[in-house]
Amino acid sequence: MATGTPESWGSGSDHFFKILLRDINPDMVAAWKDPEAFGDRERFDGLVEISCGDIFEGAPAADAIVSPANSFGFMDGGIDMVYSLHFGWDLQKRLQELLRKQYSGELPVGCAVVLPAYPPDHDFSKTPLSESVNEGRPIHHLVSAPTMRIPTNISTTVNSYLAFRAVLRSVLEYQSSGASSEDKIHRVLCPGLGTAVGRMPYSRSAIQMRTAYDAVMYGNVEAINSPSSLGDSCTSHTSLCQAGKGGETAFGPTAEDGELFVD
Repeated sequence: MATGTPESWGSGSDHFFKILLRDINPDMVAAWKDPEAFGDRERFDGLVEISCGDIFEGAPAADAIVSPANSFGFMDGGIDMVYSLHFGWDLQKRLQELLRKQYSGELPVGCAVVLPAYPPDHDFSKTPLSESVNEGRPIHHLVSAPTMRIPTNISTTVNSYLAFRAVLRSVLEYQSSGASSEDKIHRVLCPGLGTAVGRMPYSRSAIQMRTAYDAVMYGNVEAINSPSSLGDSCTSHTSLCQAGKGGETAFGPTAEDGELFVD
């Protein structure tokens, strides 16, 4: 993987990529903008961009989009169904085939895979995008990063941290894999992680994502990158599980009628 920090790479580097945080829920966006998360404009200028709205309509152009999936590659619910409707149901089939070949069918939380968002023979000239959809530019890569093994309450876990950590590491590894310059990933579009069916409070998810960013991109989270004892790691883990203001979630604490939810 690349060494150094995002600033040291420079925007022209083959390793550089920008994170585009976007969610339709204003509370998630507000949580990202908090100083405890990505609200330090001076630090994250040019590295992280935050916006509110639909993940496709009116959204910025991107080279890759994050799917906060389940471990078995089903993309028929939540925002993953939105992706399937946009890219085609072939995406779920190809993702599950990849998981069977490389992960015995199950991608654990804390791992991520990068795959083409469209099938190899997709003819973009026959399906042009509206200029209002990701600025008229197709998104070529999907980063599948489970936030949960199956749909369940993850509100007191570190799953958002683990998922975003996996996203960052998988993109860094992809950049170093020998992909051609025109096929590099420079802009990664990412929604909130674990805050819908997962019931994780927005502020907790945002802080966990920030911690993952610091740990992977800067390597400066001592309790994670260079703990002096297991106790330090345990304290950090508990802190992440309890981070944020708590309480505020997209859904209530229990499943609604018709919603797949295991507790």
